[in-house]
Amino acid sequence: MVKLGERLQEADWKTEKHVPVIECPDQVKAGELFEIKVSLGKEISHPNTTEHHIRWISLFFHPDGEKFTYQVGYYEFSAHGESAQGANKGSVYTHHGITTELKINKSGTLYALAFCNIHGLWQAAKEIKIV
Repeated sequence: MVKLGERLQEADWKTEKHVPVIECPDQVKAGELFEIKVSLGKEISHPNTTEHHIRWISLFFHPDGEKFTYQVGYYEFSAHGESAQGANKGSVYTHHGITTELKINKSGTLYALAFCNIHGLWQAAKEIKIV
């Protein structure tokens, strides 16, 4: 059986539009809130049409030395120009980017997963150190 992790695609976000970009400090103080932004298409824009779009982003944190990974949030984008008049004729287009805040008490790694309705699952990771 193929594991889900083997289906995750990775690349450099500077050359691949499907890779999530995680923007946050490299170092934070224990127990203090910090902001995290996750987006796609920072260097090469990703389409946002009825036919081709990012459906969701999920953000996780794995503390160093611990067994479990924690889900920070799940963010669904459900308006891509659909309408009764046809594809891409709607009035609403959600954008595939999120901003959230988090506090941690241990160094670890943030993971972002994004799902493209045509090209599947993509992941990115960023380490964060406690100072």
